[in-house]
Amino acid sequence: MTALSPHLRQATPVVAARGEGVHLYGDDGRRYLDFTAGIGVTSTGHCHPKVVAAAREQVGTLVHGQYTTVMHQPLQRLVDKLGEVLPEGLDSLFFTNSGSEAVEAALRLARQATGRPNIVVCHGGFHGRTVAAASMTTSGTRFRSGFSPLMSGVVVTPFPSAFRYGWDEETATRFALRELDYTLQTISSPADTAAVIVEPVLGEGGYVPASRAFLEGLRERADRHGFLLILDEVQTGVGRTGRFWGHEHFGVTPDILITAKGLASGFPLAGIAASDELMAKAWPGSQGGTYGANAVACAAACATLDIVRDEKLVENAEAMGKRLRQGLEAVADRTAGIGDVRGLGLMLATEFVTENGSPDPETAARVQRAAVDQGLLLLLCGAWNQVVRMIPALVIDETAVDQGLRAWAAAVEAGTSGAARR
Repeated sequence: MTALSPHLRQATPVVAARGEGVHLYGDDGRRYLDFTAGIGVTSTGHCHPKVVAAAREQVGTLVHGQYTTVMHQPLQRLVDKLGEVLPEGLDSLFFTNSGSEAVEAALRLARQATGRPNIVVCHGGFHGRTVAAASMTTSGTRFRSGFSPLMSGVVVTPFPSAFRYGWDEETATRFALRELDYTLQTISSPADTAAVIVEPVLGEGGYVPASRAFLEGLRERADRHGFLLILDEVQTGVGRTGRFWGHEHFGVTPDILITAKGLASGFPLAGIAASDELMAKAWPGSQGGTYGANAVACAAACATLDIVRDEKLVENAEAMGKRLRQGLEAVADRTAGIGDVRGLGLMLATEFVTENGSPDPETAARVQRAAVDQGLLLLLCGAWNQVVRMIPALVIDETAVDQGLRAWAAAVEAGTSGAARR
């Protein structure tokens, strides 16, 4: 008998039969609040009627118009729609299937455009599982171990993870920028550095937001030394953080922006954006792919962008994120084993720690499992899987937020087994 790989272990025991909005329904008929959104993918909720209609119509018209063979209208419409939300000057697009592919496309463009070999990554970042993307990933050894040698030319510099260092944000930022300067002086000279790549909020690394001063420092050094700033917005883009792009919180514009996940409400689509001038420096034949910019995925993305605009989902993510965070902080205030609550918009996390402040993955796992019993689906992240994250669809309302918080409070109580109160 054939079977799935034993390493494809589901985070929950749920066998999903259907989805609607912020809910998934198991094959046993039970309804669950889905605070995973397919790892931040179903931005407009499960099976939004307008996304379903757009995809259904496109399936009956043209499923696959391979975009280096022919052009198709959904792709043309998507380019126009993204032009309405992309930062000024990022007016050239290349599409792929997945975030990992888009990361590698950004890496290739940076090296070809600058003629420099090295890429600087931030410690704790996640950029994918393919060889180059995994080589740039430092959020956990599970993503990069066992298939060495990895790609050369990757240099790691600190991210301002204030809670991990035990510092305030300002101190962590000063340290991270000082260490970047040291890295450029001792490991990868500016003349060898093609780009620095960073997530505005670390994803798999624990949902740690960057700081304005840190991203401003990266931008200043990129401009001074002539390398590129790449922002990996695979998870933070399309409204997730309460801004359309996560970097908008920090007032910094990248040279290359990477997008995926929430762009097409569950259909596989990713891409990079850069200026016309920069994109033109890609070598002939370096951009392509059989399934990139699939017509159905592009139609779904067009519908997604319309929904985000018309239903004011960016604004909703900001408002509901504040409500959700307040509830998470209230639970943390009465739970000794919670060390930190953090994030932006509807990208929030709770970190569990032991009595001595060390990561506590066992408790995080118990709480995550207990949440399933309460009808709430959650995921773990962080280097030790000590962080429980919440990424509900952007369509979530106050009722669902409050239901989720009640389930969370019960799960924390069950998972911490009556731990001492603060």
